[in-house]
Amino acid sequence: MDEPIVAIATSVGVSALNIIKLSGIDCIKIINNIFKGKDLEKVDSNTINYGYIIDGDKKIDEVLVSIFRAPKTYTREDVVEINCHGGIVSTNKILDLILSKGVRLAEPGEFLKRAFLNGRVDLVEAEAIQDLILAKTDEARKLSMNQIEGTTSKLINKLRDNIMEVSANIEVNIDYPEYEDAV
Repeated sequence: MDEPIVAIATSVGVSALNIIKLSGIDCIKIINNIFKGKDLEKVDSNTINYGYIIDGDKKIDEVLVSIFRAPKTYTREDVVEINCHGGIVSTNKILDLILSKGVRLAEPGEFLKRAFLNGRVDLVEAEAIQDLILAKTDEARKLSMNQIEGTTSKLINKLRDNIMEVSANIEVNIDYPEYEDAV
């Protein structure tokens, strides 16, 4: 599951910038090997680093590379985000270069799946993120944000705890009726 994955995180088309996102083991090392600038393996987490993506001695694009170290990331894995120039040619060239280094193209929703499997989000929050992406009204956005913030999960967990307590009391009263007043 830790194998590195990559995806274009923005809509590809005519725009000033695109973002290419990676997550997984060795993703920082892999990008460091195609980055001309600071040594990404030595920079602090939550930093933005200026430089170039290179293929051998050829500069592919001028970029900003953001480094996020596990476990304080969305997927709880190391994460790299490359801000490159928009358009299809540069973005695809960088993506192809990353894929040639053994990184796998992420499946749709795989970053969210990793966040869920690594305990970063629960099922309700994961579904809410999907709902937020598909929201067509401000009310739908607000409901999704409440779920993402854990409002629904906290309520469900509180209800579950109450049900477990009542259930335990019932079982004790059934198993030990002579101690009816003790519980």
